[in-house]
Amino acid sequence: MENRTYTADAEPGDEVTVAGWVHEIRDLGGIAFLILRDTSGRIQVKFEKDEMDEELVETGLGASRESVVSVTGSVEEEPRAPTGVEVTPESVEVISEADTELPLDPSGKVDAELSTRLDNRTLDLRREEGQAIFEIRAEVMRAVREAFREADATEINTPKIVATGTEGGTELFPITYFGQEAFMNQSPQLFKQLVAGSNLERVFEIGPIFRAEEHNTPRHLNEATSIDFEGAFCDHTDAMDVCESVVVAAYEAVAKNCQRQLEALDLEAEFEPPETPFPRLSYEEAIERINATGELDEQLVWGDDLPTEGEKALGDDVGGHYFITDWPAEIKPFYIMDHDDGELSTGFDMMHPRMELVSGGQREHRRDHLIEGFEQQGLDPEAFEYYTKMFDYGMPPHAGWGLGAERLIMTMLDLSNIREAVLFPRDRQRLSP
Repeated sequence: MENRTYTADAEPGDEVTVAGWVHEIRDLGGIAFLILRDTSGRIQVKFEKDEMDEELVETGLGASRESVVSVTGSVEEEPRAPTGVEVTPESVEVISEADTELPLDPSGKVDAELSTRLDNRTLDLRREEGQAIFEIRAEVMRAVREAFREADATEINTPKIVATGTEGGTELFPITYFGQEAFMNQSPQLFKQLVAGSNLERVFEIGPIFRAEEHNTPRHLNEATSIDFEGAFCDHTDAMDVCESVVVAAYEAVAKNCQRQLEALDLEAEFEPPETPFPRLSYEEAIERINATGELDEQLVWGDDLPTEGEKALGDDVGGHYFITDWPAEIKPFYIMDHDDGELSTGFDMMHPRMELVSGGQREHRRDHLIEGFEQQGLDPEAFEYYTKMFDYGMPPHAGWGLGAERLIMTMLDLSNIREAVLFPRDRQRLSP
């Protein structure tokens, strides 16, 4: 819109045209106020009924909440106004009238169930809190990309339609691809390894992943965004170093650049980047510390995966982000390299006190060991020939990890449900909008 001024930029003495949504109308009798909201904030528009054109007043005060309006007028200082200024209108145009019956209240005065909010995401994101989450998410993605570039990593994009799954199994969405069976990719794992084996060496990707898991929890999605790294001539410790630096960079960028958004979420006072270095606990240490908390009904033994309540107990004990390293080889996927003893793997998880955020490790770059790993996990190596044959052409040692973007946002902002960190989430019950 030509000559439009954002509400946050309106200064006393300016002649402006502001445009946005009718947030609220306050009619006090002889004087009334229209609160106009745009992406930068809100501004008060004052109507003195006895001193203004009747049609102008009727147009302004007759607009229903959430209607899109344009107001032209002069900005004056008014300490009692929410932002210290107000607009005295010369003209008001209702650009798009909103239905008087709204499915939720964008002002936030009346709470709505999460399902209602997700069904009406456009309205929901007019709430200051909803807008703040996705502005922070955008800043996290910007900071993550910058951190990767500082780590000499090149951004790549890998296929999301594949002939076979990364790890086999049934957690795949099948599709028909020109008469052939294909799947939505559950991870860029194999492809990013192939690119790390090229002369690019260090690569990263931020993209969607798809998992056909029939879960229904506050921290799982069937379509998610994965932040992935893979580096040639890196071992698992190098990969953990990069992981830690990327996560800390995301927090630092939000702390520096998103104060207004943190205030909208009531987080400005307590938001701090995590302390470094992150503790690195071996799997054996982790189960010992979990057992010592006494929070589980049954003690964990070697080879157990960590249950949700165990992760929570350990997270409370550690009190911040941490790594779990040296997992039993039998628990980790075929492409994770084992230590020399064959009992332990180089696999690691990076944890927030609430949940797992990252899974990674050094990869098996020796073709014969890789084929053995396929066979041990009941996978047919021939189905992965596009992948395995590249290991005949000089594959360097390499390591990497995958970080769930939504889990990072969820834990960073202390959200109760991961769906709040996704614009249009996909789960077992939700395919629209």
